[in-house]
Amino acid sequence: MNPIIVPIHRKEILVEDGMLFVRTDGILETMVKAPLIIAGLIVVALTMPVQFSFSSTRMLDLTLYSDGSAHISTQIDVDPLEPDFEVNLFGPSIDNFVVVGENGFLLSSEIIGDKATIDTLGSSSVTIDYDIHDLISKDGRFWTFSLDSPITYSVLMPPNSIIVGMDALPSSMDVVNDQIKLELGTGLSEINYIFSAPTISATPSNITEQPIIDVSTIALIGVPIVAAIAGAIIMIKRKQTKFLPVLQTEETPRLQIENDSIETTLNEINFSEAETIFNFRPEMREDDKEIIKFISNNGGQALESELRKKFLQPRTTMWRAVKRLERQGVIEISKKDLQNLIKLKKDLEDEE
Repeated sequence: MNPIIVPIHRKEILVEDGMLFVRTDGILETMVKAPLIIAGLIVVALTMPVQFSFSSTRMLDLTLYSDGSAHISTQIDVDPLEPDFEVNLFGPSIDNFVVVGENGFLLSSEIIGDKATIDTLGSSSVTIDYDIHDLISKDGRFWTFSLDSPITYSVLMPPNSIIVGMDALPSSMDVVNDQIKLELGTGLSEINYIFSAPTISATPSNITEQPIIDVSTIALIGVPIVAAIAGAIIMIKRKQTKFLPVLQTEETPRLQIENDSIETTLNEINFSEAETIFNFRPEMREDDKEIIKFISNNGGQALESELRKKFLQPRTTMWRAVKRLERQGVIEISKKDLQNLIKLKKDLEDEE
């Protein structure tokens, strides 16, 4: 007799004992994925500060000039994956704007107002140099430098400047080539200063006592000296009278004397022009004075290329110096055969 297997179908639900049955098919997979998701969130959180660290200023140095302008040199970290980068400048009056990438190549830029857009070309760091005229103001003899900086920075004061007031204490102070250099912190800082011309004061230590000489001693010494001088003058006049016809008959020596006299007169005129400019601008920098002397001795005008050749300066540095002298009102710039011709101004006007 073959047994017959009959399946039993249980229809009732076992809920009498209050037990809850939970399906456990996906628990193991969920336990494996959860740590991976958490680790991904942690990585994203850690990379956010790195992304915000791009476009941060690493270095900021300022040099103040006696004409009221300032030179800014700053180094900024940028995102090399971005094709361009926008930087906020410290004012809209910008001159000589130069940007160099980390590989030493010049980068193109466009300035609109107080913002500059720079083509990074894959650089992760750029160095920016420019002159600005918005940071320094003048009231009478007093000059005021003001800057709201996002980082700590250094500022080199102009030559012969004396600080008379500051609204914040510097972290350090040093003297570099007779110029005061300060290290200042973040935020708004103001420095008030004046210019002082170097003077030599007479002190008891450098005043020497003069010996007292009586009248008889003066007579004994002075009479022979006066007699010797008078005799020398008479002899010189006699020699001039003797050789006068010869000098008049020989044309070449006379022309040479006249040329020497003309050259001496021109040098005196050029020196007078330079001295007039120096008196007009007593606070002028020493290197600018050398440029003025060269232009004056060159007939009052010179090409910018001649200045670069004379002083062995690159194009950017010499152009910055020429523009600085133009702002001071002592020269004027014009074009001659596609070159910059620098001329000394005849009528100096105080533009302050």
